Amino acid sequence: MGVARQNKSGARAEWLPRRLLVTRSSMGFAHGRAIAERAAAHGVEVILLPGDRLALDMPDDPRRAYAAAKSTLAVVVAPPSRRRLQPIAPSADWRVDLAEGCPAHCSYCYLAGSLKGAPITRVYANVDEILDALPAYLGDGSVTSRSRDRAHEGTTFEASCYTDPLALEPITGVLSATIAWFGRWDAPAQLRFTTKFADVAPLLDIDHRRRTRMRASINPPMFARFEGGTAPVAARLAALGRMAVAGYPIGLTIAPIIAAEGWRDAYGALLVDAAAILAKIPGIDLTIELITHRYTAGSKAVLESWYPGSSLEMGQANRTIKRTKFGSEKHVYDAVTMRAMRSFFEERIAAVLPMGRILYWT
Repeated sequence: MGVARQNKSGARAEWLPRRLLVTRSSMGFAHGRAIAERAAAHGVEVILLPGDRLALDMPDDPRRAYAAAKSTLAVVVAPPSRRRLQPIAPSADWRVDLAEGCPAHCSYCYLAGSLKGAPITRVYANVDEILDALPAYLGDGSVTSRSRDRAHEGTTFEASCYTDPLALEPITGVLSATIAWFGRWDAPAQLRFTTKFADVAPLLDIDHRRRTRMRASINPPMFARFEGGTAPVAARLAALGRMAVAGYPIGLTIAPIIAAEGWRDAYGALLVDAAAILAKIPGIDLTIELITHRYTAGSKAVLESWYPGSSLEMGQANRTIKRTKFGSEKHVYDAVTMRAMRSFFEERIAAVLPMGRILYWT
């Protein structure tokens, strides 16, 4: 399922695909050609396709087909419809997609059921066109641009709605390029991304001008076992600390919060671990996002086919159904459970991470 290289400490350092599919149109962009060159330099099999259709001969067995797709990275061209930004409350004003899909193996993955077809990760070759469209959205949006509490963040652009851009960085370089672009953009705007990976070395020396906020997505060890193929949580926190020292605004995305037996002790210890690294950094700009576990009937079916035998609880205990603005139904924790969890996190964060600013609870 891709190649996971390790650093000297044994922690997962980077993910590499087993094969890179490059569409014909992608080779018309400098960024597309650069991705192909990077992949070849890393020893990845590069397949230049005769057209723009992603043709991958998948095994009939669902588990083998999943493994083949997850070990594949494709370079494609984002069509105009993909370059028209969509709101992404409560995280940011706008969603900017640099890629689609993720190489991690999280048995609660919220992309399951959202993205159609085999879970091949696609990265866009025409990143310059994507970024050139962003100034038209400056000053617009309903999350930070018009918020009394978050207006100082400027117009915000979320880059990790449909992907983990840091996971793809060794091959794509797109995150570094985007951070540098925001650094050059002399405007009240901010790039945001969250990650379960930890190789931030390529980002530390970029002239970011504090216009990018990195957030580490974390969970305690008893739940991190559901996050296959990712960096250890301790490594993610250490990477976040390195980014803060490099002057980046940072954040914690505690997600998904799972109300299983022992959750109070587990999350309490996680917050203490975060404080041990972050509380010593002077002038830190820390935000915290709290996202509870939820799923749809469709995503549950997909996840159970991808991860049969997973011990992640997706039953009806302590759950209720919430209808979204798009008409779909999500299974979320009931009001009693949600109140208990929210009170716990607000109290513990105030005590352990008082410099952290909670952005939202959902």
